[in-house]
Amino acid sequence: MAAETDTRNALVRDGASSTGLVAAGAVGLSAVLFLTSMAVLFQAVGLTDSVGGLPVVTLLGGGLVVLGGAVVAFGVGSRLELVETEPQASAGMLAGVAFAATWVVVAGLVASQTLGFGTVGWVVSSVAVGGGVFALTVGTREDVGSTVPAGALAALAGLVFLAGIIGPEWVWDLGFEQKASFTGGFTVPTVTLFCSLLAGWAAAKAYGGFGARGRHTGAYTLVYLNAGSIVGVLFLLLAFTVFKGISGAVAGFAVGLGAGPESTIVLFGQSISWEWPFYLPFVMNGVGLTNDFNGVLPAIVGTVWLVVGAVLFAVPLGVGAAVFLTEYAERGRFTQAVEVATNGLWSTPSIVFGLFGFAFLIPRFGNGKSLLAGMLTLGFMLLPLVVITSREAMLSVPDEYRDASAALGVSKWQTIRSVVLPAALPGVVTGIILGVGRIAGETAPILLTMAGGVFVPGSQTPDVIGGFEFTSTPPFVDNPVLLDAASALPYQLYALITAGVGASGNVANPDEFKWATALVLLVVVLSFYAVGIAARYYFRRELNQ
Repeated sequence: MAAETDTRNALVRDGASSTGLVAAGAVGLSAVLFLTSMAVLFQAVGLTDSVGGLPVVTLLGGGLVVLGGAVVAFGVGSRLELVETEPQASAGMLAGVAFAATWVVVAGLVASQTLGFGTVGWVVSSVAVGGGVFALTVGTREDVGSTVPAGALAALAGLVFLAGIIGPEWVWDLGFEQKASFTGGFTVPTVTLFCSLLAGWAAAKAYGGFGARGRHTGAYTLVYLNAGSIVGVLFLLLAFTVFKGISGAVAGFAVGLGAGPESTIVLFGQSISWEWPFYLPFVMNGVGLTNDFNGVLPAIVGTVWLVVGAVLFAVPLGVGAAVFLTEYAERGRFTQAVEVATNGLWSTPSIVFGLFGFAFLIPRFGNGKSLLAGMLTLGFMLLPLVVITSREAMLSVPDEYRDASAALGVSKWQTIRSVVLPAALPGVVTGIILGVGRIAGETAPILLTMAGGVFVPGSQTPDVIGGFEFTSTPPFVDNPVLLDAASALPYQLYALITAGVGASGNVANPDEFKWATALVLLVVVLSFYAVGIAARYYFRRELNQ
């Protein structure tokens, strides 16, 4: 008898081990299906493309069938005690509601669109199927309730794809006045995304042996797949923009001594000239009739000065306001009102800030659009976030730091300057990074307060530093460049795409010019991010020393 028991236990352990490997493979398969469907959804891969001699739609369908069958087998095997698991008595109400709602939709679509049932028929069918799935999920053990509904859904979707019921050429006309419709190119990857998430969650629970461990494993799988989708979308966005814009951005690129144009700057009355060792026309030229290749240099410089001016305006004011609210003002109605106001201002649409700049700033700067008006408008947009993040960063500084400084006899302002601000600086820089990422790509405020053209000659690149002049009358400093209209990359891209402005003459191909402008704008914004992240890393390293 003892020998028979040992043999049975060995078989169970071997079965559990092999089932665990299959469960891990099912989780991996769900991840592959998820990523593949993301690539199809963003048109990086076509449904009719072949991989190993098979169309992608066939691979997706077959993968879903295998995944669904494996998930159902896990649950049934656990219920028959063929593998060692620790399931709970029920999968829970949340899982029951989610599965029931999903199957209500599936049953309703099948009954109405495939079987041709009337309103009463498909409603009764969907309610009956949804109720049965809910009872199965909640009324049975967790191993069956978690796996059978998810696996059956994945297998059903896979069979539909394999049978060609829904394929690359499939179209479902919704019949609305707007002629809206679902296509196979959208439906197949979307359904695969959903089914792979659901079945992957169930497979992960099975891999964890159900119970508390299984639920944690399933939750982690969902988190990882969603995080992977976010990274994947970002990668696809960058790759798509680079692919579309790189040809226009590097047109005419040359490297070599004297390959670039001659540049001149004036410092303290002395002219300094040099030649660039490379030539990238799209980012080094403006628009000119004699140019072999036209570019967007004035828009790049305008964008940089916009962000620099907004930061110089908003950061000192925002940090100063945060210092007062955190270190000096008593907690009360005033500080609560400021919190509500700053949160509301940060949530205000950018077009409202643009209208404010148009109505309030422009009349005070000569009734014309100007670079200064754009700087101040974007500065007002940035100011609320600087206040919010700076205040939160200062509040996170432990009071022990302040108490230790006060115990040494240091004044309050010296404590703020030498202790609180350095400790809060990484958080302040983080807020500035987030704000710059928003204002650098805004179009509406620029359109209303600063925009002065799309195809701007290179000679009109705003020279803010060289434009300063000393005068004998107040305010003793003058800079006409700040009061002139200028271009910026977001506005230029808006004009090229939305407003229908096209390229002409010797300007690059219109589509190439648009995508190259988008690529340059993306690089400029990411460059601001890189500078901010480097600054945050530096201050954090200095703080930890």
